[in-house]
Amino acid sequence: MEVRNLRKERTGVVISDKMDKTVTVAAKYKERHPIYGKFVTKTKKYHAHDEKNECNIGDTVRIMETRPLSKTKRWRVVEIVEKAK
Repeated sequence: MEVRNLRKERTGVVISDKMDKTVTVAAKYKERHPIYGKFVTKTKKYHAHDEKNECNIGDTVRIMETRPLSKTKRWRVVEIVEKAK
């Protein structure tokens, strides 16, 4: 049963913590432009479950894919990598 280890992980910055037990995380990634070949930085937003309401805006967090927790939540906060100053 090594299925748990195949879950996707992302690192991003918390951009909203207004919801109860939920944070919005912005994760950046680089993608090659199909015609010009230049690498373009793109951002994707994820709603992640924060059980203890520990995260604040500006924190760098690691999130992991999980079962659907609500209509939009499919990720959960694994750890806070760096606290905001």
